[in-house]
Parts: sequence; C-alpha cells; structure tokens
Amino acid sequence: MSVMQKIRNLDSITIIVMVCLVTIGTIAIYGATTQTNLEGLEMSNVVLFAAFCVPMLAMALLDYKLLVGKLSYIFYGFGIGMLVLVKFTGENINGAVRWLSIGHFQLQPSEPAKIFTILLIAHLLSKREGEKLRLIQDLLPIGIVFAIPTILIMQQPDLGTSLVFVGVLLSMLWMGNIRATYMILFLSLVAIVVGTILWLYYANFELLSKIVEPHQMSRIQTFLDPTSDPDKSWHVKNAMNAIGSGGLSGSDGAYLRKGFIPYAYSDSIYVVIGEVYGFVGSAVLLLLYFLLIYRLVHIVMESRDLAGSYLVIGLIGMFVFQIFVNIGMHIGLVPLTGISLPFISYGGSSLLSNMIAIGLALSVKVHRNVIDLA
Repeated sequence: MSVMQKIRNLDSITIIVMVCLVTIGTIAIYGATTQTNLEGLEMSNVVLFAAFCVPMLAMALLDYKLLVGKLSYIFYGFGIGMLVLVKFTGENINGAVRWLSIGHFQLQPSEPAKIFTILLIAHLLSKREGEKLRLIQDLLPIGIVFAIPTILIMQQPDLGTSLVFVGVLLSMLWMGNIRATYMILFLSLVAIVVGTILWLYYANFELLSKIVEPHQMSRIQTFLDPTSDPDKSWHVKNAMNAIGSGGLSGSDGAYLRKGFIPYAYSDSIYVVIGEVYGFVGSAVLLLLYFLLIYRLVHIVMESRDLAGSYLVIGLIGMFVFQIFVNIGMHIGLVPLTGISLPFISYGGSSLLSNMIAIGLALSVKVHRNVIDLA
C-alpha cells in the first residue's frame, strides 16, 4: 500500500475531533494564563501540537503490527529503563520526581510508559488467539508487566498516573477473554481494599495513617469528610463552586481570576471550561469525547486482527479512565489526584503520548486490510 493510499484511509473524523479538543484546550489555557506570569503558554501548546503531528502521522502510516510484535518487548524495556532513570536523575518539582530534562523539554516517562505497556499486553493477549486466558500462563505474566511500571510510578509519587494502568488493565483483560470468575475475584479484591480503607478511616484512623502516605491520607480525608479540614478541601470546594457559578452559558471567571483554582492550565483545566463557558461548554467537551471514543470503538469493530483490537481497547481504557477521573475529581465524584485531561490540559509529555495513541489507533484502521505475510 502506497503512502498516499494510507493517507486517504486515515480516519478523518477522529483527526477532526482531536483537533477540536486541542483547540478547546488552547482556548482554555489562554483563559487560565492570561495576565499571569504564564501568559503566552497557549502559543507553546500550539507549537507542541504542530510538532507532535509528525510522530502521530508517522505512527498512523507505520504498520502497527511491527510495534505490537516482538518490538513491544524492547519498547517496554525502554519505558521501564526511563522510569528507573528518573528515580536517580529526575527533576524534583513540587516534591515529586517525575521528569527527565532533555534539552529544553521536560519528559515525564510515565506517559510513554503507558503506551509501551499497552503495546506489550496487546502482543501477549493476541498470542492466545481469542481463547480464554489462563491463570498462570497468561494472567500472571500480564499482571507482572502491569505491576512493574505501576509500582515505579507510585514511588515518584504519582498516584493518578499509576491508577490509569488499572483502568487499562481492566479494559484489556475484559476484551482479552478473561474468565468471568477471575474478573469477579479481581473486582472483589478491589472492593475489599476500598472497603478496608473506609472501615479503617472510621474505625482506626491512626492505623490507616500509618499505612498510606501523608499526601494520600490528606486526599482520602478531604473526599470522605471535607469539613474535617477546610484548608485541605479548599481546592475541591472552590472547583465545585466555580463550575456551579458557570451556570448555563458561563460567567466572568471570578474564581479563576482571583487565583482560587490551582494548576488551572493543567490538571484543573476542566474548571476553567465549566466556569467560563458553563454547561454549554462542558456539554460540547463531553460530546467531543463521546465522538472520539465512538470512533475508536468503531476502529476496534472494523479491525480484522486481534492484536490491533486489543491495542485500541487499551488506548480507549486509558482515555476513558483519565477523562472520568479528571472531571469526576472536580465535581466531587472521586478523590482529588493529579491526572491530566486528554488533549485539554497543558503538558508536552501528555500531549505527545495522547497524539501517539491516536496515531496507533489510526494505524489499525489504515492497515486493517493489510495481510501479514510474516
């Protein structure tokens, strides 16, 4: 298949939706940084998007089967190597060591690590050719592959990104034909852990405070009992009030202008959209996300290759989890944690990973009719 044929086979709707999301994100970044010391950050976002279109298109035109094959082990090893490297040479920003300095660009290795992990798991799942997953031969190695980057990322500490791996794991295992018994056992284990935390919070707070990290304890306490410490719940309360003040069509952004929304240009950017553009702006954003996920699901349904289907399902799980948690934590549905809103939050590493993810999904569509002669 020629390059021009591949370009014609690109899913234009997916690309248009992504461009619309990045445009909304750029507008929101402008609103969050204007008349601050970060003014002009929106132009940096445009430059990054334009630059990252190159690797995205490269991924789309490259046959994904080359990446989901044996090369996935190399990419995964490279990703783990970067996560280990950041422990020793990473930049400490706001008490967390998550970034590697590459020239003027700060790379967050946990972002590409998500993509590399999905590639390897798609490869491992495809080897079963749709058969039921076995406990020792399949689920155990898959669990280890997920556990290594998750633990390394939690140590940075970065609970938000590490939890994304859980969402990816659940989505890929479900589509990978896991036995219902195993899935029920896994979900029961999760429920037991959450239930134990809730029980300890109310029955033995002192013991719980020794088990979890102080910053994690603070977020759990803020979520379960916002009145326990007004200072700790300040962020969430202001976010909810700001979104509520947006009404139907938005407000003048008083909470934003007065500095009541920390990191409004990155993790808290949904608050900017909710306050300044109101319910209408939030609805448009959610509609675009729905269209994006719909198109990705459509690519899965059209795929004739299990590895391609598993790959896109993993990417869908990654996007859906981040969207739900980021928006949910600002409206009081889930505890506050650091996690970006795909294509909206400012951040070079997250934007690069998200665009590469779209490129990989596009590749599955472009090469769905290509016969693997290997």
